[in-house]
Amino acid sequence: MDIRKLQRLIVDALEDVKAQDIKVFNTEHLTALFERVVIASGTSNRQTKALAASVRDKVKAAGGDIVSIEGEDVGEWVLVDTGDAIVHIMQPALRQYYNLEEIWGEKPVRLKAAGTKAGAKASAEDDAEDAEDDEAPAPAPARRKSSK
Repeated sequence: MDIRKLQRLIVDALEDVKAQDIKVFNTEHLTALFERVVIASGTSNRQTKALAASVRDKVKAAGGDIVSIEGEDVGEWVLVDTGDAIVHIMQPALRQYYNLEEIWGEKPVRLKAAGTKAGAKASAEDDAEDAEDDEAPAPAPARRKSSK
C-alpha cells in the first residue's frame, strides 16, 4: 500500500474516534524499518484502545496489514505496527514523559483536513505536499545573537 494512502487511513481512523494532537513524522532517513511514525493522544484507557481498534479496522478494510498491536491490555500506551507505519497512541502524561516527538520528529508531515467537500482534491494535495516534505530539509533552529 502506498505510504501516503496508509498515513491518510491512519489519521482518518484516529480522527473518527476523536484522537487529540495527531502528529505524523517521516522517518525514512532515520531507519529502514518503517517510513512513518504517527503519534496521537487519547484521554482514557478506553479511548486509546478504541483508537487502536479503529486504526486496525480501517487498515485491514483497505487491504493493509497489521503486523502487531501492543499495549491493548492496559491501554495507557498502545502501539499499532502496520509495517510501513508505527502508530503510538498514548495518554497525555505518558506522551509528555517519553517525548517521542524529540526522537522521531525531525521531519513532520503536513496533512490537510480530510473532512472537506473535495476530499479527493485534499488527498491529492496531501500527496503533493508529502512529496515536497520528503525532499525538503527541516528548517534550522533560529540562533540568538549575543548582546556583547
